[in-house]
Amino acid sequence: MQKKTVAFSKDSSNLFFHILTRCNLSCAHCYINPDQHGRQTLSIDTIRQWLGLFAHKASRTNLIFLGGEPTLHKDLPAAVKSARQFHFKSITIDTNGFLFHDILEKITPEDVDFISFSLDGATPATNDAIRGQGSYDAVISGIHRSRKKGFSCAMIYTVSDKNLHELSQMPDLVSSLDIHRFFIQVIGMRGKSAAGSTDTHQVSKDLWLSVIPEVAHTIAETGIIVTYPKVFLEKGEAFTCAGIVADNYFVFPNGRVYRCPLCEDYPLHAFTIRDNTLVPSLPVNETQLFDLTIPEGCVMNKIIQPGNLDYLADGTPAHRIACCMLKQELSRTV
Repeated sequence: MQKKTVAFSKDSSNLFFHILTRCNLSCAHCYINPDQHGRQTLSIDTIRQWLGLFAHKASRTNLIFLGGEPTLHKDLPAAVKSARQFHFKSITIDTNGFLFHDILEKITPEDVDFISFSLDGATPATNDAIRGQGSYDAVISGIHRSRKKGFSCAMIYTVSDKNLHELSQMPDLVSSLDIHRFFIQVIGMRGKSAAGSTDTHQVSKDLWLSVIPEVAHTIAETGIIVTYPKVFLEKGEAFTCAGIVADNYFVFPNGRVYRCPLCEDYPLHAFTIRDNTLVPSLPVNETQLFDLTIPEGCVMNKIIQPGNLDYLADGTPAHRIACCMLKQELSRTV
């Protein structure tokens, strides 16, 4: 088994492109905040123009189409084909599984590298309580339909105290679905998770470390590549902020472009797309915050979701939080 920390690099870039914020579901932990992200559905011309803003680094940029639900956009197939013409390093569609507008009939496996499905439970009861009635069956059906047509598929499981108990059942399920990659995510205190509730639904450090690595290892043993956030830094391990040493862009329909996903509930975006130009935001924005050094590790975590932190009797942090973009990757060695 090969385990590695996916290092940040200026030689690699990720473009998370939200082409609309509309969705047919109302997931309990949805991070979309229309007041901050907009309610627009971008036209295909605008999508092409905004993709062009990143064309100079397309060959080293992984592009992910998101929403809302991106397959609700009738021009998603045209957007995918345009992205391929720009020669992005990889193209992924993140979907809730309903696959609207006959998307599988309008694109080919040569057009996209992955179709990534969100599933947050090993059973319909758990998943649908989080994501909405019928979403479990939609994902399973969507994966089968996609694989039958030759698409490479991935799955995302967002861990919370509502579904951690079923994560141990996922190895059998995912190995039966013939998927290629499995992503474990930690629930972020953004959007609905951050609105009007004192219950974070996040799991403790001890629970995370006792469950996640073991399940990841079991799934990876089946030949599926598994990626999960590091979350907690080990003693003596240096903190590194992706906002400083990597090129990640989170683009929303209202033109806001963030470098850190933790900032997305606030007008702290590093850039704004204005007149089809990427314009740096005036200070203070997230860019200035990235330079701050604190004992807790990630300054944005300290500011935005301090509930992740515990302190010793002398006031020092009991542990440090890694950058949310720092991932662990497991793959079976051949």
